[in-house]
Amino acid sequence: MLWSLCAQAQSPLAPASAEATPSALQARITRVEQGLSTRVVVKGSPDQKMTLTERMAFYQVPGVSIALINHGRIEWVRAYGVADIASRRPATTTTLFQAASVSKAVSAMGALRLVEQGKLSLDGDANSQLVSWKIPQNEFTRDKAVSLRMLLNHSAGITVHGFKGYVPGQKLPTLLQVLDGTAPANSEPVRVDIAPGSTWRYSGGGYSIVQLMMSEASGQPFDQYMKAAVLDPLGMAQSTFAVPLPSIWHDLAATGYDGNGKAIAGQWHNYPESAAAGLWTTPSDLARVVIEVQQAESGKSDKILSRNMTSTMLTRGLGEYGLGFFVENLGDRTSFAHTGGTEGFRSQLYGYTRSGQGVVVMTNSDNGAALIDEILSSIAAEYGWPEFHVIKKTAIAGDANANKQLAGDYQLVNLPAHIVAEGERLYFQSELFGAKRMELFPESKTAFFMTAQDMSIRFERSDDGAIVGFKLVRGSNTYPATKTR
Repeated sequence: MLWSLCAQAQSPLAPASAEATPSALQARITRVEQGLSTRVVVKGSPDQKMTLTERMAFYQVPGVSIALINHGRIEWVRAYGVADIASRRPATTTTLFQAASVSKAVSAMGALRLVEQGKLSLDGDANSQLVSWKIPQNEFTRDKAVSLRMLLNHSAGITVHGFKGYVPGQKLPTLLQVLDGTAPANSEPVRVDIAPGSTWRYSGGGYSIVQLMMSEASGQPFDQYMKAAVLDPLGMAQSTFAVPLPSIWHDLAATGYDGNGKAIAGQWHNYPESAAAGLWTTPSDLARVVIEVQQAESGKSDKILSRNMTSTMLTRGLGEYGLGFFVENLGDRTSFAHTGGTEGFRSQLYGYTRSGQGVVVMTNSDNGAALIDEILSSIAAEYGWPEFHVIKKTAIAGDANANKQLAGDYQLVNLPAHIVAEGERLYFQSELFGAKRMELFPESKTAFFMTAQDMSIRFERSDDGAIVGFKLVRGSNTYPATKTR
């Protein structure tokens, strides 16, 4: 099927319309659109740049929307492809996408605002700030209590990595049913199973506890509090945490697609776990979040948080995470970011303090993450970012016999993953990264890297030499996988 690539006029939130774009800026946009590359390339392979059109077709991503921030303002916004394949409704800069886990960053700002207002405390026992439900106590909480700071940092030892969502029309659980894992909730109970404050482990369940804390502290339903405390002050008029999505916005919402290009049942899923995954928005609106964080960090704005609280938010706790954002100190600036993935949607928010640069990219496909990675590489090259540069790695010849031993089914972050051997070639597939399998390039007989994303895999053997699992390395994080068959 042919996939259209249509640049839309900028929204009223942007500084200028497409027609008024200076030729120099248009040239920059064109270079971004034509400069895509995988983040990792095999040393010695041809240096090939690809167009956004080509890569959308390759990944079967129907629609992409981008807001580029430069010099502390939205420099340009563009939308490409379609919001809905069946109707051929084009994606525009006002098309709504699910922000997925990017919701956590916005929610964290709302929680920290309550802290500054004295309605919540970052430290101390979170249970003392909960009324209608308490974190069940056990041997893990005996010595140290869970705090709001730990919950926002993903270091509270809380279970439930993420949520599956609910098909429109399906009965939605209450937040308390989600927390206890009781019907009609389709997720496990949210519990502590690691000593609080001991380990960084991503937890959507932890943010559901934060959601309850925020609702009770504010005295408002979560979506109403977030609208009044964060969305409205930032002018995010095309954003909502309401679940389900109000019918008046259905015509603006993109349809989500799985990794095979099939529409998600009901077009999208509903996520009553709003703080963790419930935000509907546009890149232009999320760009306002990036700009506000930049300005608050420099002391130029306090619409949501003070300079001191923003600094706290952007300071790493455990892992690579602050309070609501992944953060990295790069010397002359700090990066703050969050990725997101719900059924049929992938998104990413990225910003830098002090340089006034950033971007938000949103897609309506399970395959969107790899495409976003390539878009970021192109933007980084054009705008001189210190990250997302293309990396060249050396690969050795594949070994068909060794590959047979590695092939099989694995369990990665409680989800199935697969290693597929085809002669001298080896492939990795996990729904964490979409339906498409990614080729593994060998550095040794048990160490491999990917070009589709900057990730590597190290296989592990038992004492008798059998393959028992692997470790997936992404950035400074390592995720273990166990062989199941």
